[in-house]
Amino acid sequence: MASEEDAEQSYVPQKKKSESEDDKRRKKIVPGSLMKALMRPGGGESNPSDGDQIIYHCTVRTLDGVVVKSTRSEHGGKGIPIRNVLGKSKMILGLLEGIPTMLKGEVAMFKMMPQMHYGEEDCPVPAPSSFPKEDDLHFEIELIDFSKAKVVSDDLGVLKKVIDEGQGWESPREPYEVKAWISAKTGDGKLIMSHTEGEPYFFSFGKCEVPKGLEMGIGTMTRKEKAVVYVTNQYLTPSPLLPMIEGYEEVQFEVELVHFIQVRDMLGDGRLIKRRLHDGKGDFPMDCPLHDSLLRVHYKGMLLNEEKTVFYDTRVDNQGEPLEFSSGEGMVPEGFEMCVRLMLPGEIALVTCPPDYAYDKFSRPPSVPEGAHVQWEIELLGFEMPKDWTGLNFQEIMDEAEKIRVTGNRLFKEGKFELAKAKYEKVLREFNHVNPQTDEEGKVFLDTRNSLHLNVAACFLKMGECRKSIDACNKVLDATPVHAKALYRRGMAYMAAGDFEEARSDFQMMIKVDKSSEPDATAALAKLKKQEQEVERKARKQFKGLFDKKPGEIAEVQVEDRAGGEITGENQKNDLSAPLLERDDSQHCNEADGGQYRMGWFYSLWPSGRRIFSALGLDRCTIL
Repeated sequence: MASEEDAEQSYVPQKKKSESEDDKRRKKIVPGSLMKALMRPGGGESNPSDGDQIIYHCTVRTLDGVVVKSTRSEHGGKGIPIRNVLGKSKMILGLLEGIPTMLKGEVAMFKMMPQMHYGEEDCPVPAPSSFPKEDDLHFEIELIDFSKAKVVSDDLGVLKKVIDEGQGWESPREPYEVKAWISAKTGDGKLIMSHTEGEPYFFSFGKCEVPKGLEMGIGTMTRKEKAVVYVTNQYLTPSPLLPMIEGYEEVQFEVELVHFIQVRDMLGDGRLIKRRLHDGKGDFPMDCPLHDSLLRVHYKGMLLNEEKTVFYDTRVDNQGEPLEFSSGEGMVPEGFEMCVRLMLPGEIALVTCPPDYAYDKFSRPPSVPEGAHVQWEIELLGFEMPKDWTGLNFQEIMDEAEKIRVTGNRLFKEGKFELAKAKYEKVLREFNHVNPQTDEEGKVFLDTRNSLHLNVAACFLKMGECRKSIDACNKVLDATPVHAKALYRRGMAYMAAGDFEEARSDFQMMIKVDKSSEPDATAALAKLKKQEQEVERKARKQFKGLFDKKPGEIAEVQVEDRAGGEITGENQKNDLSAPLLERDDSQHCNEADGGQYRMGWFYSLWPSGRRIFSALGLDRCTIL
């Protein structure tokens, strides 16, 4: 009884599949309206079904044998068979119902009443001019072939039939470089182009070097795949491969995708390009060092001049030893690290890098001039992922957290505030899975977590993102409302943002909760008062004379800036809103808070990650 009750409880009625338009049309069929006579048997045992591409010749005759229309050349047609996709193409009802009963190679005659062909009410296929759609007719059908097809374009203008499956899952995309054997035929089988000898045809994806429809089809293929891509005339754009396209209603391209080179536009503006020269091992991007890791690489650095001057080579200048570095710590130029994070072990890549992602913001080798564009040929030998905290005891976890915190502190002192913040936030995320077991562990855990939040707040303040700094301090004060250091840091953030009353309240609260903090609080209040006075002075100077004119007159206010020039209008507004003290930390508070506040958590884990996932086409995705 118990098992029966469980079965009853676990039963969930399945949702009824919604009825398609073709299913609704089939309900119109009445006995005797569609008759079939076999003229030549076909081969095989399977019949076409929904989703199959069907290729067939069709000749329509009156019951007296007069040909009304035909695809065959001997009956006045073009000799090009019809291609449809069952369940997707618009077809007359008689063929929609009749062709799925046929075998490959079969020839059959279908006698149809008007409601089964173009005489159907609301027929989705328009009748040819002067077609006898009110008459009973004979439709002679030869089913040449049918197979599963991939619909590449929604309007069925580009379809793909797979001949041989390829390897892996990655397909070429812009701006990949592709090598393929390609030949092209018209719908009636006439060869119009063949590139199947010598070297495979080479083209860059997205550069209009092959017809648009063919490129769309190749964009669904994997390495070593063989396929036929059917392209109708609206997708036949002129290209070096097929310059003349006039007169072709459809072209069938036979393609073997020999190889493609992964090319990544890392910034989306063509300045930082990663070109894969040799494939690595594993699946992209799952087996790439996306997370902070210890990496080992060989690389050769070259200037982008005519001589391609080599300025460093680990195999020569480092006694043959590879470079070993930890990602996420600013130990190599940003462009270098961004590209290595998207490499597989064993991969060799050629990276072209602009100066602002190379050595203009990094320690520059003596032989690299300022503003130089460079190339790196990089081989990723391997990498080690960070230690997994699963199974560690509390003390081991805290030791690992301390190592990361110390690294963050070093980055902060070096002025690499984004990287430092990413380190602190990494530990805070890991802390979401830590459960202290004793009161003593709970106190240590809370103190460490508060310290990390305050470090994050300090980073935000240095980056000019005052509101985010305030939010970080609030996380500490939510857990420990009398935390003097959190009140001090939040007060400084409020002051930098121009929220003077909130800042004063925090500094005064510091004195109440911790008498030992009174000197710091008093100094902060004095600083606050000075900043308020400076803002008031600037306001009076800017609006001086504005209200001194008589009614009907306009006062022209001009204020000299610090350089001795004049500012008016919008410049006055911006100058008023800019904080006057701690400008290194907060002069861009308003701009930063408004522009970057919505960045995802992955960007906080790894500051360059946003650019890399954009280059992957995943910037809209959520990384779990």
